[in-house]
Amino acid sequence: MIFEYPEGSTPLNADESAGLIPQHITIQSELNTWEEANIIEGERWALRQKKAQLLTEGFVRSLHKKMFDQTWEWAGTFRSSNKNIGVEWSQVSMQLRNLLDNAQYQLDNDVYPEHELAVRLHHQLVFIHPFPNGNGRRARLLADLLLVNHGEPRLTWGSRTTLTASGDVRKQYIEALRAADRGDITMLLEFSST
Repeated sequence: MIFEYPEGSTPLNADESAGLIPQHITIQSELNTWEEANIIEGERWALRQKKAQLLTEGFVRSLHKKMFDQTWEWAGTFRSSNKNIGVEWSQVSMQLRNLLDNAQYQLDNDVYPEHELAVRLHHQLVFIHPFPNGNGRRARLLADLLLVNHGEPRLTWGSRTTLTASGDVRKQYIEALRAADRGDITMLLEFSST
């Protein structure tokens, strides 16, 4: 299969590409449809985890696994190579633990309003980029779960338009992430609620 990568996405290396489970898939649109069905199942599982400790490495791994376990053999496994985005692969576990501990502290001590905390968590999860693929989708769902578990509505993330395909909404999302990388979270906060 030849993979297509919209702007701002993370290309898979040969070993990661070989981890594709459904062997009948030959074109990108088939993969996108298959992944979307897998993600919906993962989302259903996640929404049933009412008392889950969301801000733990174990939950982050389990969430990714449930979202992609019918698509990728490496679902729920941290990446073992550097990418065009993210921290050095050998630092993923430590950086993720630090982020999750900080987010739990910020949540417990009302450092940010919950919406802002969820968006900041999302940005930092994407920045760390723990997995070979699916980081943005998993980060958006985890941010939504954090809000739902605290009685808040889910974020709209660009009107829930698919952010995996090229287009204006994805371009706005990538621009907002890059602004957040530079320390300005405003665009991402606005995007998350449009």
